[in-house]
Amino acid sequence: MRILIFHGYLLRGTGSNVYNASLVQALVALGHEVHLLCQDRDAGELGFVDAVGRLDGDRVEVETLREPVRCTVYLPDIGRTLPVYVADRYEGFDAVPFPDTDDASLERYLDANVAAVRRVVEDASPEVALANHLIAGPVILARGLDDRVPYAVKIHGSALEYVVRPHRERFLPLAREGLERAGGVLVGSRHTAESLWEVMDDPALPARTRLGPPGVDVHAFHQRPPGEAAERLTALAGRLEGAGPAGWGGEAGAADALRDMDPRRDRIVAYVGKLIVSKGVDLLLAAWPLVVAEEPAARLCVVGFGTYRDALTELAAALARGDLEAARGIAERGRELEGGPAGELRYLASFLDGLDGERRARYVEDARPAFERVSFTGRLEHEDLPWLLPACEAQVVPSTFPEAFGMVAVEAAACGALPISAAHSGLLEVSRAFEPAVADEIRPLLSFPLGDGAVEEIAARLVRWLRLRPDRRADARRALSDAARARYGWEGVAEGVIAAARGRLDELPVPGA
Repeated sequence: MRILIFHGYLLRGTGSNVYNASLVQALVALGHEVHLLCQDRDAGELGFVDAVGRLDGDRVEVETLREPVRCTVYLPDIGRTLPVYVADRYEGFDAVPFPDTDDASLERYLDANVAAVRRVVEDASPEVALANHLIAGPVILARGLDDRVPYAVKIHGSALEYVVRPHRERFLPLAREGLERAGGVLVGSRHTAESLWEVMDDPALPARTRLGPPGVDVHAFHQRPPGEAAERLTALAGRLEGAGPAGWGGEAGAADALRDMDPRRDRIVAYVGKLIVSKGVDLLLAAWPLVVAEEPAARLCVVGFGTYRDALTELAAALARGDLEAARGIAERGRELEGGPAGELRYLASFLDGLDGERRARYVEDARPAFERVSFTGRLEHEDLPWLLPACEAQVVPSTFPEAFGMVAVEAAACGALPISAAHSGLLEVSRAFEPAVADEIRPLLSFPLGDGAVEEIAARLVRWLRLRPDRRADARRALSDAARARYGWEGVAEGVIAAARGRLDELPVPGA
């Protein structure tokens, strides 16, 4: 089957980028032919991309990289302005949040992509299609396909929560136009479904909404024996040696950060994701002295990039030197430090304000050695994670903002690392999906309540897990891996996309059912 996918961003990094790259590989493995529109100018470096087409108006030039051609990536010429959901940096573009994009620039962006879709349809004759995000992928396909090809829409969450919800008057018409003709609408969780229904206010939409979470590459993400996990971590560091900050092989310094860790000596805990305020990494950093005070062998590995990285490293440095006033200042300024409006980091501020007397003195004393056991790797690519996660004993997902799904938690579990996630939105649904697989004593460790005590809650769960009797921890790690691999597989996700596009909704689960 010939399948067209519109994803207007990159094919590496996090979130929807990883979703689309993984989905394409699953579709190709199932024997389908994929035509993908995106803005990853280095897409030809990816092993699953067989041809690259560059579009300029009505002209398209396709460079074949290898035969047979099963996946062709097309790069529409959209000019300099790339509308995004949260502030970020994209090399070669002026990345402008959708709400800050003026009407003329937005129309140029839509028109360029619609023209590109029409040209690809003419050349490739796709049988089904998929649009990503609530805007602008669906409206681009609605206009570009002209009712010639059935399509589905995958809601990832960021467009819904960061753009359409707070700016309904401007963006709701575009969202409605895009969803109106879709054969099916896929969401990662019941939480996202309910949020979508509330924002769209369309009584007919729930009947067309089905569960379509991301998957995990079960061939790559799985447990490894301790010795093999250590060897693969060393091999990853070696492969990243000398990579510059602009390269796709990882940031400068990533290799050294990875070499600082040894799973035969360290109890490694990971964070993997964007370094932005809403991901709650500040809570994990504040919790770290509490963890190391109880488990001195614990080591934290922070993987990611983003606009809040400088503020997080500043926070870690302030806590390490015992300067809680400086840390409190960072908490007070909050989003201002990533270029957004001022807004206090409430949960971090609550924790710092609660430190007094002997408790404060002990925290300051514990913080210095604790932050000697923190490694910031910067950006790693998705294909690097199976070389890191099997060496980890736990992964924390401390997001303070609703998440459509918890793919990073699923991938950690598949590798045998305990996923400890904030108890809300799609993250909580993932945690609950793993509860039946583990013993009663493990279930409370899978999630923590998000509130003024979040820092202590994270620390308590990490300490309980790391102090658990080794045989019980080993049983839980195997059970988590088996459950992740059995429940989440990309082949099933790919088949679900096709079914949704064709309107075969009876084949797909209802969110929350």
